[in-house]
Amino acid sequence: METLAILEPKEYIGTLVEKARIAQGEFEKFTQEEVDEVVREMGKVIYDNAVELAKMAVEETRMGIFEDKVKKNQGKSKTIWNSLKGKKSVGIIDRNEETGIVKVAKPVGVVASVTPTTNPIVTPMCNAMFALKGRNAIIIAPHPRAKKCSSYTVELMNKAIAKYRVPENLIQIIEEPSIDLTNELMKAADVVVATGGMGMVQAAYSSGKPAYGVGAGNVQCIVDRDVDIQEVVPKIITGRTFDNGIICSGEQTVIAPEEAYDKIMEEFIKNGGYFVKTPQEKEAFRKALFVDGVISKDVVGQSPQQIAKLAGITIPQDTKVILIEADGIGEEDVLCKEKMCPVLATFKYKDFKDAVTIAQTNLEVEGKGHSCAIHSNNKENIEYAGEKLTISRLVVNQPSSTSAGGSLYNGFAPTTTLGCGTWGNNSISENLNYTHLINVSQIGYFISDRQVPTDEEIWK
Repeated sequence: METLAILEPKEYIGTLVEKARIAQGEFEKFTQEEVDEVVREMGKVIYDNAVELAKMAVEETRMGIFEDKVKKNQGKSKTIWNSLKGKKSVGIIDRNEETGIVKVAKPVGVVASVTPTTNPIVTPMCNAMFALKGRNAIIIAPHPRAKKCSSYTVELMNKAIAKYRVPENLIQIIEEPSIDLTNELMKAADVVVATGGMGMVQAAYSSGKPAYGVGAGNVQCIVDRDVDIQEVVPKIITGRTFDNGIICSGEQTVIAPEEAYDKIMEEFIKNGGYFVKTPQEKEAFRKALFVDGVISKDVVGQSPQQIAKLAGITIPQDTKVILIEADGIGEEDVLCKEKMCPVLATFKYKDFKDAVTIAQTNLEVEGKGHSCAIHSNNKENIEYAGEKLTISRLVVNQPSSTSAGGSLYNGFAPTTTLGCGTWGNNSISENLNYTHLINVSQIGYFISDRQVPTDEEIWK
């Protein structure tokens, strides 16, 4: 890398891509069994080194919670591998006798992966596992504030898969990342996976290459009337406080029925919540959380105590989450936006349709297309919310932050990249998976004995 460091961005990236293409050409010859051995090993080495990697990530990025990052490293590695094993990604992957269509999987080539400071371990791991599952090479452009732990992640994966005689340079990383290098990489690769801020995602879509990006999160959380709040409140707190709230799928609000609102807030307080009471405190938190309507970098991934300190307010040391009743919905209060820290905005609703309206109004300001959470035992209400809200996933009766990206208890594809559809200016509205990183050739056989309808039958 020392020799490469003196090159201009275009030359530097060109060298990385050239190496990646050579490696990918060799890896394309691997069988399904050989590919799966490699991909399993990538996930397992992160699982086995979860503690060390979590420690590095917290120290370098200065955000999040060590214990939660350990859980994240272990949880994502095992759930992603569990979802990938046994899935076909080499050669013929599907044969439909009825339609006469046979599908053949082929690599896309070189994947560019832009990864964030909020998930500096699991996002490089996840995208690399998806890329290699499709027999691609991958080059990772990490966030500058996470370059050391992300580089070590890549180093661990490369060492782990070396025993399977994979070609060198199959997984590479820009060790000294910059905007110029990242932009050059996105232009030179065959496909881009961009997980990060909206500016970076827009740059990916402007790179001239196919791109998968993410939209902003602002997960609205509706509490229905028919639930046990003693069960629900701890789930919401778990979701909101996980890794100090830096996950884009973390709960941002509590939308509660008006007659049970006070009781629900009391339950939060019993479980470690601090409920902001006075208008003065509320305004102090607003100023600490947002600067000119944009989330302050000083609060992202920080503890409730640190956020309160920035606001000039003293809260109990055992506080897990801060709750602030918003003064209106949508554009009426900046608290309706995404808060990447353990803070929840709270709202009262009259009937269930009103709850959905509140959620949608807040989404129109930020987070449209991402996710919402609901705690309910009423299937009609759950599916009404699913039909009306402009979201790509509705998480039911689970902590959203640890479930929207897939878990062992739901059917969402395990991933670290959550598409937000055209609502969020994304090309996909589902969770990114290895299937997005393969090309599929279709063989179409002539079906001589097919019963072909007459024109009259077609237009009937």
